[in-house]
Amino acid sequence: MKTIVAYRQYLKYLALLGLLLSTAGLVVGVASSWGWLSAGLLFGGLGLLLVGLAFSDVVQGRFWQQRSTEAGANALIATLAVLIILALLNVLAVRYSSRIDVTENQIFTLAPQSRQLVQTLEQPARAVIFDVAQNAQDRQLLESYQRAGSNFAYEYVDPYANPQLAQRFEATRPGMAFLELGDRREFLQNISPQERLSERTLTNTLDQLVSDRTLTVYFTQGHREFPIDGSEAGFSQAVAALEEKNYTVRPLNLAETPQVPEDASLVVVAGPAQEFFAPEVAALQSYLDRGGSLMLLIDPRTNPGLGNLLDRWGVTLDERIVLDTSGAGQLVGLGPAAPLVTDYGSHPITQDFRGGRSFYPLARPVEVEALPDITAVPLLQTNPQSRAEAISESGELQYDPNAVPEGSFTLGVALSRPVDAAAPDQSQTAEAEEAAPEARMVVIGNASFATDGLFDQQLNGDVFLNAVSWLGQQNDAVLSIRPRTVTNRRITMTVQQQLGLGVFSLLVLPLIGFAMALVMWLRRR
Repeated sequence: MKTIVAYRQYLKYLALLGLLLSTAGLVVGVASSWGWLSAGLLFGGLGLLLVGLAFSDVVQGRFWQQRSTEAGANALIATLAVLIILALLNVLAVRYSSRIDVTENQIFTLAPQSRQLVQTLEQPARAVIFDVAQNAQDRQLLESYQRAGSNFAYEYVDPYANPQLAQRFEATRPGMAFLELGDRREFLQNISPQERLSERTLTNTLDQLVSDRTLTVYFTQGHREFPIDGSEAGFSQAVAALEEKNYTVRPLNLAETPQVPEDASLVVVAGPAQEFFAPEVAALQSYLDRGGSLMLLIDPRTNPGLGNLLDRWGVTLDERIVLDTSGAGQLVGLGPAAPLVTDYGSHPITQDFRGGRSFYPLARPVEVEALPDITAVPLLQTNPQSRAEAISESGELQYDPNAVPEGSFTLGVALSRPVDAAAPDQSQTAEAEEAAPEARMVVIGNASFATDGLFDQQLNGDVFLNAVSWLGQQNDAVLSIRPRTVTNRRITMTVQQQLGLGVFSLLVLPLIGFAMALVMWLRRR
């Protein structure tokens, strides 16, 4: 007994050893499995904990009377309160999950077209990706679709573990992605480290499965327009983008065909360098009178001979070239002759652009006169620091960089008018009236913005594709979805700038600091 009393001040530390052993036993039992080792550690530790507490100040009552006990209890209660609040926040976050995309370009947010399409799905759709590895970026995109609508799901399938399913989908290699809607199935794309899953491809494929809609787009030929067959630089990228949206693209030579084919959803006149013959203009006019749609992309210094057709819509093409003297284009490597457009009209073609940038090398102004029954909406407005200059007969452009700007110019306009007001046609059938309730036209004073190499720059391709979708008179059409990219904020310096920055940071700044230190030392002395 005397021995116990002598070592009483040390026996209270058995509580710490007991707490350590019981914690170890609890961890071993939960992490692996309960056995003699975990049970022995747990119960042995609890026994030592009780013995230690029996010889501690807690049992003897002095513990609760100490000021340190009161401060420790307050800290313990505050800590437990914080932990409980964090646990409740986690439970609420899991049950009512929500995300906020704070990135500049909203790269983790679905386009409005994608959300609307998924929300209106009437039957289950499923994306199936045959890949062993699940890329985090692709999975995040698929989860965004799943979160937007309850009828969308996705599944990753290991083609080696499930060869029967891979054979049923005809998936011949890892990375192939498919989309199913009911009993219909479409191949999406091949996914690889260099090509991730595309929102544009996924939404357009889903739209094709839902609507089963096809548009036939005719490109006029025979007037030195930009080629569309890829034989040389032209509209091959634009054609590929249209075909990706399940549109049918065909050439149209009005010298061989007296009228626009009946299956034409719209006609595109892309940069003609020669005049149309009068019968060709009449064919286009007759097509518009029947409720057709026409896109005119007319470069400066060209005269396609469509003046009479444009007069009926109140449109005049200016012969001058628009110059942007604000210097905004120079920030992205463009000169004043390539106006940078960030101001768009309120129209379905441009409603989602939100100040995005598109540019038009050598563009002419498009003037619009208000006419009865014709609705005209300017689509593309240049910077207010712009003016228009004429080109001489020799092709030279002379301008004074210090001249006063004339204001913004309209480079593109969307027009529409009811079919009945355009030209009543007794032979028009009821089905045709229902399919084409109004005639539509888009006129842009530039064609090169949608040519190869420029089509995928900024919003150029979106302007073209959205105009085609609107002209196709498919009110529920999924307009172009531009892939979101991270803005490059890196500073690019010339060699002289790098040398100047190095000298300033490694030589000038240390000398300034040394001089100030020397002055302070002299003043104190």
